[in-house]
Amino acid sequence: MKTTPVDENISRKDFLKIIWAGLGGVALLEFGGIFLAYLQPRLAEGEFGSILSAGAIDDFPPGSITHITNGRFYLARLDDGGFMALYHRCTHLGCTVPWEQAENQFICPCHNSKFDTRGDVLNPPAPRPLDLFPVAFVEGQVVVDTGKTISRQGFDPSQVVYA
Repeated sequence: MKTTPVDENISRKDFLKIIWAGLGGVALLEFGGIFLAYLQPRLAEGEFGSILSAGAIDDFPPGSITHITNGRFYLARLDDGGFMALYHRCTHLGCTVPWEQAENQFICPCHNSKFDTRGDVLNPPAPRPLDLFPVAFVEGQVVVDTGKTISRQGFDPSQVVYA
């Protein structure tokens, strides 16, 4: 078998093509990295979509509903002392659902869906209960992860978290 020698000399024109292609590839990678960084959410601690502290456990008396505005949820402390973080968005069309203290219910202003203190539907057209956020306790503080929405079909006692 006969081999032909490889020309190891590269012309100036080919050398410049290789250099420009390499620089173009580096620039493309940098632009791609910047573009991907731009698409990433910038979540500061204590804002919706991140983990935030709602306050001390003792700040929420049993039977209370507290609206945590920057977290977009209601922290419900049930009569038995358990906690639930209820997303304040209606499961029908996504309207913000206010807590009506006089009626002891969440009442949606858009289509009059009503929810009880645990977020269960009392009056349709909402198809299911209010969504939840995970609740935890860290050094005596109630901590809620608003980055993880829990969709549910009904109330289950396991959804209530106790300190």
